[in-house]
Amino acid sequence: MGKILEISNLRRVFQVGSEEVHALKGISFSIENGEFVSIMGASGSGKSTLLNILGCLDQPTSGEYYIDGISVSQRSKDELSTIRNRKIGFVFQSYNLLSRTSALDNVELPLLYNDSIPAKDRRELSIHALEQVGLQDRMYHMPNQLSGGQQQRVAIARALVGNPVILLADEATGNLDTRTSYEIMSLFQKLNGEGKTIAFVTHEPDIAVFTNRTISLRDGHIIKDEKVNTKSAKAALDALPVSDDY
Repeated sequence: MGKILEISNLRRVFQVGSEEVHALKGISFSIENGEFVSIMGASGSGKSTLLNILGCLDQPTSGEYYIDGISVSQRSKDELSTIRNRKIGFVFQSYNLLSRTSALDNVELPLLYNDSIPAKDRRELSIHALEQVGLQDRMYHMPNQLSGGQQQRVAIARALVGNPVILLADEATGNLDTRTSYEIMSLFQKLNGEGKTIAFVTHEPDIAVFTNRTISLRDGHIIKDEKVNTKSAKAALDALPVSDDY
């Protein structure tokens, strides 16, 4: 399988006035190629700090972090930016779509900053990404012409388009109703079944059941790391009426 992410004895200390805040207190875990992992924890548990480090938006105070075999520690801002752009696909709670730009152009946007992908291939890759999320018939719609679930699908397509080694999702169902949230999680399950490695940050247990493994944080420590009973997700889905938003 091979490790996509590996962190070892990761610590993050923030200086707040004269106080030191220890957000992460020496945590270690790895994520294998093809895993679908949820990272859970209440506010203040350290999960947002961890996500920022995993996403190369911040660096640890000490410890090691490898993504796809590349050491992230002691990298310059430009190097971190390149790693982010080539290795990671982000999906946010608030979609972060450009409002006056079509779904297709929103998906194509990250490719403009990736000079390893020829310009002639960008449109074709973007169309394929929208097909992967079931939105091939909404390519030229603006965000305000799409439902919340459809907007999140565009955001997922945008995360997929550069073929990253991992998708990092931050509370990606937080703005959606229960039914649409479950459908988005089913889409993530489908993408995982096609080989995508996914790390999904959430504080909702009913969302975490759609993943294969849960890492739980409290006060900067990992308190639990366990496999998920996937039958729970199927039961949750089966209990819902069919939606037209899929």
